Amino acid sequence: MSQQKIAAPKGVSEYTPPRSSAFEHVRNCLIAPASKAGYQLIELPVFEDTELFKRGVGESTDVVSKEMYTFEDRGGRSITLRPEGTAGVMRSVIEHGLDRGQLPVKVWYSGQFFRAERPQAGRYRQFYQVGIEAIGLDDPAIDAEVIAIADAGFKALGLKQYRLELTSLGDAQSRAAHKVDLLKFIATLQLDEATAARAAINPLRLFDDKREEMKKAMADAPLLVNYLSDASREHFATVTKYLDALGISYQLNPRMVRGLDYYTGTTFEFVHDLLGAQSGIGGGGRYDGLMEQLGGQSLSGIGFGLGVDRALLAAEAEGVIGQEAFVSDLFIIPLGDGAKLQALTIASELRVKGKRVEVAFGDRALKGAMKGADKSGATYVIVLGESEMSSGTVELKEMKSGASTSVKIDSLFEALNK
Repeated sequence: MSQQKIAAPKGVSEYTPPRSSAFEHVRNCLIAPASKAGYQLIELPVFEDTELFKRGVGESTDVVSKEMYTFEDRGGRSITLRPEGTAGVMRSVIEHGLDRGQLPVKVWYSGQFFRAERPQAGRYRQFYQVGIEAIGLDDPAIDAEVIAIADAGFKALGLKQYRLELTSLGDAQSRAAHKVDLLKFIATLQLDEATAARAAINPLRLFDDKREEMKKAMADAPLLVNYLSDASREHFATVTKYLDALGISYQLNPRMVRGLDYYTGTTFEFVHDLLGAQSGIGGGGRYDGLMEQLGGQSLSGIGFGLGVDRALLAAEAEGVIGQEAFVSDLFIIPLGDGAKLQALTIASELRVKGKRVEVAFGDRALKGAMKGADKSGATYVIVLGESEMSSGTVELKEMKSGASTSVKIDSLFEALNK
């Protein structure tokens, strides 16, 4: 009696060949601009002390109140799978004293994140992100650079049908002035118990409520951008001036608050309308005060998280990415044991020089091996038998056109480059 098959947990995004090549390409495109701008890799644990996210992300957020995967470990400690990246980065920066050296601290990260959400297209319980953080300076130019790095990643991927939405959530003075009038407005609404409790912790959360009745109820609510202090208004104006100079288009969205409590000042989101309800492909903002809240210095910071899963869906929706683009340069078909040995040697030498090379294994007949080469999608194929080894020459066949060229085995690299 055969064992029952075990499936992946519901709502997990996983990638198998050939689509995994497209996923890898998307992730690399999103990371590359950060590396070019001097951001360095930070590799973090996928689980942290639960208190980190309660303090860092905010107990009024859906992320903390509804969506975290929290469990007790064998030592009785409350542990949570990371639902986002910034809090963990900040914890690590404080713990390892990175904020005591050269500022700003500029790091990038990538990996899996976890939220107990209702799975649907573009929304997963395990999802992938690429993120950066610039910690230590309150400079509008850094805000512009961070946004430009995200924009460059999407452009490198070939995306065109997205937009950047931008606002400012102000400083403590701005939010205090706004909160007085916002609470007065909220007091006039008929709220259910859970919504009222959320508003009591952070009234801005009501702007992020996706229910139609709440959108309608908040339509006339006072907007934070109308309460910005002179310093906040000047900072945000300078950010937009830099973005204009960089040629990065944006739309002002004064109702945006995003889903995490730590955001202050410059806040942004990239939206792709071809994705339907789950249209956000990445975003971020400034989080002045977060480091101090987590036990560190009173230093400013700004960063973003870009969704690799959604960026891939956006690239597929626009038709700018295809699995066929990620194939081997050469497929070698050896005929016999001696040929197999030389095929492995040729493949090894070409791989060292940067070529992607596959070898046909399993001692299949030529016809079957050619079918394998065709299915692999390789650009070129060679057959290596006794006559080819003795002459030192092979027929380099282009799979798409069927055209063949006689090439010396020692010159394969140069021929592939042509």
